[in-house]
Amino acid sequence: MTLGSIPLATPDLKIADGGRNNWTLVCAPVMAETVDQMLVQMRKAKQLGADLVEIRIDFLKKFSPKNDLNILIKQAPLPTLITYRPKWEGGQYDGNESTRQEALRMAMELGTDYLDVELKVAQEFYSSIQGKKPEKVKIIVSSHNYVNTPSVEEIGNLVARIQATGADIVKIATTSVDITDNARMFQVLVHSQVPMIGLVMGERGLMSRILSAKYGGFLTFGSIEEGVISAPGQPTLTELLDLYNFKQIGADTKVHGVIGNPIGHSKSPHLYNAAFKSLGFNGIYLPLLVDSVANFINAYSSPDFVGYSYTIPHNEDGLKCCDEIDPIAKEIGAISCMIRRPTDGKLMGYNVDYLGAIAAIEEALRASNGATPASVSPLAGKLLVVMGAGGAGKALAYVGYEKGARVVVADRTYEKAKILADKVGGQAITLAELKDFHPEKGMILANTTSVGMKPRIDDTPLPKESLKNYSSVFDAIYTPKWTRLLKEAQECGATVVFGTEMFINQAFVQVERFTGVPAPKQILRDVLVKNT
Repeated sequence: MTLGSIPLATPDLKIADGGRNNWTLVCAPVMAETVDQMLVQMRKAKQLGADLVEIRIDFLKKFSPKNDLNILIKQAPLPTLITYRPKWEGGQYDGNESTRQEALRMAMELGTDYLDVELKVAQEFYSSIQGKKPEKVKIIVSSHNYVNTPSVEEIGNLVARIQATGADIVKIATTSVDITDNARMFQVLVHSQVPMIGLVMGERGLMSRILSAKYGGFLTFGSIEEGVISAPGQPTLTELLDLYNFKQIGADTKVHGVIGNPIGHSKSPHLYNAAFKSLGFNGIYLPLLVDSVANFINAYSSPDFVGYSYTIPHNEDGLKCCDEIDPIAKEIGAISCMIRRPTDGKLMGYNVDYLGAIAAIEEALRASNGATPASVSPLAGKLLVVMGAGGAGKALAYVGYEKGARVVVADRTYEKAKILADKVGGQAITLAELKDFHPEKGMILANTTSVGMKPRIDDTPLPKESLKNYSSVFDAIYTPKWTRLLKEAQECGATVVFGTEMFINQAFVQVERFTGVPAPKQILRDVLVKNT
């Protein structure tokens, strides 16, 4: 069973601009060592736009149940969810279980809005309160799996077990081993007949936290500060509400994303989500940490999963999953963009990587060499050295050849370089040989490897002494904008061309393909400047 089999109903309720397109609550975990610090965090959560706060009692260094709970619940500026998580369920509390449950009962009596009780002790807890639960208080019975995400059938059975305890709200949190794990949680979530929190932890589970709004989740969690999280893979409140426009996500929102590995560095979500918001387009754009493209495409076959950008190392694997391929992409042997055609659901592959890169390199050459006829590329006759024979490398080598450049391909694997070089009538060498490769002055270098990308910003694919023979150096990396390669190339007197130019130009094209209308170019440039 895949996500393609899920029937998604368009919501009857249409909320005006500025309102919400979903009823999924945004909850901010409050984890501090003192009550005063917790009160400060709660006020911050309200300022950031949270709907409620989860007060993690197990983080308090000193806890006087009656006094502290009274203050925390009565002085909270938002509705409260009290959680007193024991170590055996991934929390901090390591004391007497009876004492812990007594504190939970006290929180209920003091009027907390929600109370988290672990499935393992739910029956015991319900027996202890003997049906004396204030109407206002909703009990969340929770189960946490820190190893994997079970099958749809197993998750469904777990929902039934939790429901049988008398829970008002079901909470199931599992762990992502692969990004396809989220699809199983979505399948259960969208069919649930009871209020349900269904989340997949870890970086590969991020989409479950954001798309919970699309599939009817009761709530999702967003941290108050970056890095201060209550579970792995948790986004910040600011990311949820501002970057991903969480409150505007509805059942009919179209899903897009950038497929890569690694992907945490990508600025694409900042650009595309800003573009979608500016255009009033009902879409979301996610970072997708994918291990197998084929498995991902198979798992998310729903018509609502409509478009993807491709980056390292999946450009070539993406091409293999296309139903139809643009001639340029086919010639290059890699895609950078995939669109699901709405009429028949077929996946269309394109390559737009080369557009910005070649244009930027040509512009730099014209500026340094003086005017050349518009009909003649300044690349014509130049020796273009392309580092890397992956998707972007193929695109640059192919278009460089089309522009009349003499192409040299350098890759870690000589065989891979040779295959690409043969396609463009060029020469192949290994990256190890490149440092001593200087047949002439005034060469052009284009790096399409990931060497020097954040966080390993002190790395460089080529030693500084080898850069003296190049007149122009382009680096496809855009995080950071000034890579070590570009800094050292400039110090050697070369004209530098930033990866941001390739990135922004292909973004213009992809936004238009995703939305059907021209990209808001100035907004995209402003967002890129702000985030690099």
